[in-house]
This record gives sequence, C-alpha cells and structure tokens, in this order.
Amino acid sequence: MTLVAHSEIHITMKKINIIFIFLFIVSSSFAQDAKREIFINKKYLNLPVESSQERQKMILSPKGSDTREFIIRLSKGVPDYWVFTDVSSFIGKNLLITFPEYVKGLDDIYQSDEIAGADSLYKELNRPQFHFTTRCGWINDPNGLVYYDGEYHLFYQLNPYEINWENMHWGHAVSKDLVHWEELPVALYPDDLGTMFSGSAVLDVNNTSGFKTGEETTIVAAYTAMVPEKQVQCIAYSNDKGKTFTKFDGNPVIDSKEKWNSVNTRDPKVFWHEKSGKWVMVLFEKVGISIYNSDDLKKWDYQSHINGFWECPELFELPVDKNESVKKWVLYSASGTYMIGNFDGKKFTTETDKLCYFRGKMFAAQTYNKIPESDGRRIQIGWGRINHPGMSFNQMMTFPTELSLRSTREGIRLFSEPVREIEKLYKASYQWNNLSPAEANENLKNIKGKLFHIKMTFEHLEGDKIKFIYNGNEIFNYNISQNTLNGEFYGGMNIEKLTFDFELLIDKTSVEIFVDNGRFTIIDELPASKDNSGFTFDSGKSQIHISKLEINELQSIW
Repeated sequence: MTLVAHSEIHITMKKINIIFIFLFIVSSSFAQDAKREIFINKKYLNLPVESSQERQKMILSPKGSDTREFIIRLSKGVPDYWVFTDVSSFIGKNLLITFPEYVKGLDDIYQSDEIAGADSLYKELNRPQFHFTTRCGWINDPNGLVYYDGEYHLFYQLNPYEINWENMHWGHAVSKDLVHWEELPVALYPDDLGTMFSGSAVLDVNNTSGFKTGEETTIVAAYTAMVPEKQVQCIAYSNDKGKTFTKFDGNPVIDSKEKWNSVNTRDPKVFWHEKSGKWVMVLFEKVGISIYNSDDLKKWDYQSHINGFWECPELFELPVDKNESVKKWVLYSASGTYMIGNFDGKKFTTETDKLCYFRGKMFAAQTYNKIPESDGRRIQIGWGRINHPGMSFNQMMTFPTELSLRSTREGIRLFSEPVREIEKLYKASYQWNNLSPAEANENLKNIKGKLFHIKMTFEHLEGDKIKFIYNGNEIFNYNISQNTLNGEFYGGMNIEKLTFDFELLIDKTSVEIFVDNGRFTIIDELPASKDNSGFTFDSGKSQIHISKLEINELQSIW
C-alpha cells in the first residue's frame, strides 16, 4: 500500500471539490427545461395566467418558422385569467413549447379557434363600451395612426400575455368611422434588436423607399427597438394594407446613443413635409426633441434639436381660426405640454413658452397621418391610463378628438373636441333650456343609462363652487375662488362673463371633460357608483343659470 503525504491528500481533495463544484454548476446551468409539443391545427393558443407567480420566459418554436419568446406568469394552480397568442401562421406545424420549469399551466394550455372567454367578450363588468380596448392583455401608447383606403389604422403598445406592462409588441385595430373598431393580429413582434416600442406610420405614396411590390400603396412603420441598454430606430413595411409587415433588413436606420450618450432615444413620429419635399422625423432624444430628414425613409440626417420635452413627440401644422392662409405649427410631447411656432422642414422656431391643453389620465397622444384633404381634420387618440380591476385586459384608448388652433385673449391656443362621429352612437337624446339647478335635477331624474355624451352651458351668478354629481360621485367641480376644475387650474374663457361650456363623455370606467369647446380637457377614472341616483347639479350656496342642457345616451360600439 502506497502512503500519500498529507499535503498531497489536501491538494487531491481540493481538486475533487473543484471538479464537483464545476459539475454542479454545469448540471445546474443545463438543467432540463419543461417541454410540450403540440401539432397546430387551430388559430389560437390559450394560456393560463396566475398573477402571484414569477415572470418566466416561454419559448414557442415552430418548425420552419421564427421562434417566439415572451415573459409570462404561467399558472401553477387556478388561473386568474387567460391570454392568447395567434398561431394561425403555424397551422400544420409541430410547435415546441419550452418553459424553465414544469407547472400545471403547461398542461392547461390549449388551442382553439376562439380565445378563452369569447362568449363574454366585450360584455365584461368593467369593459369600456365606446372606447377601444384590446381583447386581453395590457395596452399603452397609440402608434402608427394612419388613414388608408377608407380605414383608420390604430397600432398600439401591447403586452398580449399579462395585464401589466411587459413584452412590448405592436397591436393593431382598424375602424371605418373612428368609433367601431376591429382588432387584428399583432403587427410587430419583438426581435433580436429588442421589443417593439412606440412609433408612427406613413403612406409612401411615391414609393420613395422602393418597398412597393404590388398595387397597394406601401405603409411604412417607424418604431423603436429597445433592449435595457439601448434604443434604436427601425422601419418595417406593408404592401397588403397593414395586414402583415416586413422588417427592413438594414435596421436600425438610426442609432443615436453615441451622439447623445443616453438610452433615451425613442418614439419616432414621421410625416411628409410638402414644402421641402422631405420626410421628417421628430424623435425624443435625451431631454428634448430632435428633427431628422430623409429622402427614402431609410437614410436619416440629423438637422436640429429643441430641449424641454419628454417622450412621444408630435409636430403638425394647423390653420388658425380655420383660416387656411394663416397657419402655425404645434410641437408637443406625451404629457400634454406644447409650443406654437414655425417649421421650415429642418428646425422648429418657437413663438410661445410651454402651454398645456389637457390634464389627467391621458398620455402619449398621437395624431393621424394622411387624413383625406376633403376631410382636413387633425384627429388625435391618446393612451387612457385607466385601470380595469378584475378584468383580463387593462388600460384603454381615449375617444378620438379633433384638434384646432384658435385665437384667444392670451394668444393662439390648441383646442381639442370629440370627433363628430360620436353622434353615430346616439340612441336617445334630451334637451332643455333656461333652467335652475332644481329644475334641471327634476328633468334628470329619468336619465338612468350608463353611457353618455353630455353638453351644458351655464352662467355662474353667485357663490364659488358648482358640482355635477353622477351616482353619488362628483365628476366635475369648478371652483371660482381657486379657478380650478377638479383640482387643475383653468382660468376660463373671458372669465369675467362667468359662462362655461362643458362637454362630458361618460363610459363605464372613464369620464372625459372638455371645457369651453375644448380649450381645456381633463381625462379621469370614473369612480365606482355609490348609489343609483343618476345625475344632479349641486350648487350649494351658489346660484347658476343653465341656458342649455343636452343629454345623449349612447349605445355600445361592440
């Protein structure tokens, strides 16, 4: 028997321990994922979600197609709600589902030609009835608003797999009248450059990009691809009216991190500038908005920058007081602040300090490109940051509004009013004139619906407050002493006359208030009803004269 020195034994044991640790690390890093294979013969894959579970990556690997990866809280027990992914492009293929661990939800996944909950879709307790919401999942910024061939396209930030923010895709819906919407399949999926952040879309009428392949005008989408450490600008194009998109193989078209030393380079809004014959991109970079030009939507040249804005920029021209010979440009960003000025195709020159046209729960509004000249409106949709408890969907789009520039004593200002298409939803209308609050309340007793478009004009005769109550909750409170509407400063139009015009849109979960023909707007959540008392004016010790009161009950868009 050979004797081994103590030091040699120690060295040998240390090597064994190192080998053991190495094997443990290797075996752990190559721990077998849970897998399930399904032959796809139906349109949707329905996925169970349990909110208390940790987010983990799921991988869908269809043979002969691109892999789809996303984060999901796959249920281990009873699902809180169901989500889905459209697998119609995988029909006839074996689909391998991979998840980091085996959980019951992996077995519960099933395919169907209907999404889970289809029998109650759009009838859910907290489903808005005349605002766009996605079938399930989370939505935020509207993207790619463009009009083509009789359809208003609405793309939007979408997490299809949870009711909270993650997994940014571009969702897609279309409308022929701005009120009734049809949800379409996802337009843009995440890729190697990142998740699909906000952007815009244009019609490349003259085929400047060279992407056109058929009879249809090419729709080109500009978007931000984002990973945690970098945000770059990319484009994709569609030659089938936006049904499918192909990502440009030369992406990214702008990578400006090095120029700005910032990861905040996102949200491209693109439009055609007729006078210069160039494409223009306004892009949020660092703490402001940059302006780029292009001839072909692929090569972009930096032109200028203006500080003081954050996220989701917009730049557009409007006539002042509907006078086509007098026009001004509006530059705004996500929070509702804007400046009025002039634009030469390369540089925006300001004529005002920062102004504000809305407050409340709207963010990241965007306006439509290519509205027909015969229409001529500048139409806007925003992200309504309204929660929908207990639902398999979350957030919403605000109701479309028409933007205009009008002269006021303070100067030219931006106004926002609901589009006229709201009248398509009227199912019953009531109007009264020259009322006291008591007389108005008597007439309002018989109004018991849930969806409304309300118009009123009143003169404040005495006192400091006037409130309008709906089912036990104040939905607006104007305070003459503080000049505040629901706590936000609003000085009124010709305030010494003490006459106000109010317009309200009331849905199941939201209220939008437009004051003085859209001079100022507040978007807010509608509180849960305290009772079923309907509408009442509460003037307290104040006195008002209601010259007009119009109540329009609305029908559902679904």
